Amino acid sequence: MTGYGVSPGLACAPLARMTPPVITDPDEAPGENAAHEVQRVRQALTEVAAQLSAVATGGTAGAILEAGAAMAGDPALVQAAAQHIGQGAPTAHSLSLAIDTYCNQLEQAGGYMAERAADLRDIRNRAVALLMDVPMPGIPRPGHPFILAAEDLSPADTAQLAGGDVVGLLTEKGGPTGHTAILARVLGLPAVVGCPDAGALPDGTPVLLDGRAGTVEAHPSPRRRQRALDARTRAQPRTKGPGRTADHHAVELLTNIGTPADALRAAQADNEGVGLFRTEFLFLDRREPPTLEEQIRAYSQVFESFEGRTVTVRTLDAGSDKPLPFLHLPREDNPALGLRGLRTATLRPGVLETQLAALVTAQRRTSARMRVMAPMVSTAEEAADFAGLARSCGVQTVGIMIEVPSAALLAHDVLPHVDFASIGTNDLAQYTLAADRTSQTLGHLLDPWQPALLTLVASVCGVAGALDRPVGVCGEAAADPLLALVLAGLGVSGLSMAAPAVADVRDALADLTLEQCRSLAAAVLDATGPATARATAQEMSEAFRAVAPNGEGL
Repeated sequence: MTGYGVSPGLACAPLARMTPPVITDPDEAPGENAAHEVQRVRQALTEVAAQLSAVATGGTAGAILEAGAAMAGDPALVQAAAQHIGQGAPTAHSLSLAIDTYCNQLEQAGGYMAERAADLRDIRNRAVALLMDVPMPGIPRPGHPFILAAEDLSPADTAQLAGGDVVGLLTEKGGPTGHTAILARVLGLPAVVGCPDAGALPDGTPVLLDGRAGTVEAHPSPRRRQRALDARTRAQPRTKGPGRTADHHAVELLTNIGTPADALRAAQADNEGVGLFRTEFLFLDRREPPTLEEQIRAYSQVFESFEGRTVTVRTLDAGSDKPLPFLHLPREDNPALGLRGLRTATLRPGVLETQLAALVTAQRRTSARMRVMAPMVSTAEEAADFAGLARSCGVQTVGIMIEVPSAALLAHDVLPHVDFASIGTNDLAQYTLAADRTSQTLGHLLDPWQPALLTLVASVCGVAGALDRPVGVCGEAAADPLLALVLAGLGVSGLSMAAPAVADVRDALADLTLEQCRSLAAAVLDATGPATARATAQEMSEAFRAVAPNGEGL
């Protein structure tokens, strides 16, 4: 069976399924006192919000759970359920109907909003269980290592997997950029999502899961099981320190973070700093933007964690598919192509100016090397305007994200205005292949091995090399050890990824010389499709590894 491999690694263990949510009965007798039933709904949602906040222990997972708690506390849910209760519907079924309506609206909106529907359904399942006084749906506890299977996983469930018996994740739904994928990578758990055939596997089925290839094998042979065991035994990193090819060409290895808590954990790991600091955590689910002082405190915590190392900050990437109430942006029919990222500054320039001022103030209090980049830059004029504003605020190293094909195609006009660039391969693939990155049916088009995507990366790197500008990659492509070799060969100077992926990428780079990486890159650019590109790179890299840089067998 195949799905989307969203978190690398091999896992072999029996399968165990999530406890299913209870189904509400529309024919159940309604409560006698409508006001009392509405109050029960309010109390159930309040308790769910408290449960989510209680397990939100910081970091990326904590930010997602806090957002879920805010959703559970939205009075609109109670009001919608109250309407059904007033029409004589049973209490639990009333809440289920109300939340399902909101979920349908979110899914129709698409993009980031569609991803929040799964979070809202988890809130529904938890609140309904409380109203009906039945066991809460959740993670099984078989008492031995297992691969967790589910139709989909909520952030609350996924965030509680660390340190337990779960050795891999398998879901029937979900895509490469959903919360399950994000949290699985943060936790370092092999994961395959969007695998509809997995629903046919009964509890207890021995399964071999490959989180890189996206394959799932039921009843693997003893030889295949041994392969998984050997892979886990070899998981200890062979190299340490800065990223280097076999002939000592530097490829900076950085990590992606989303909160000060993420920064604290990532700072303890063996990396060279932060290649992508997502600052949205301060802005999401707020009616007013964070103050200057709030931002200074939060950014200072991050910079203090990385004293002496690089911290690359992405300014607020919000709008349209990640709406913020205080931005007062118009509703758009196609949010993925609307007002987001740097474009929101055209309507609310003060938000960006305050953020830049806070970043500069926070950085001056530490010895971290701050770089600041803007998302969704499309033209040379936008790059020049952002660079001018950032420098006027005191930012010393200014960059842009290349996520839009126009910026890649006109890199020779865009890059002279800035000091560096970072390629967001997730969005660049989305816009290059015209494939919604949240789609569960277009994952093959979003494959980072797509030759069209890598051709744009090569073009940007060629221009950057001529201008002596560093270019990094901070999308999911950076976390693939094999693709990292190709990216290094294309001229990428830095790779930023989830912290658990750094060791494998460092080891892969250490095996090949820069010239060998360039040979891989050239061959991949000649491929006609992603599968051919990947297979070619795999075959060539294995041949190179068979002979050490000095010509002797490894």
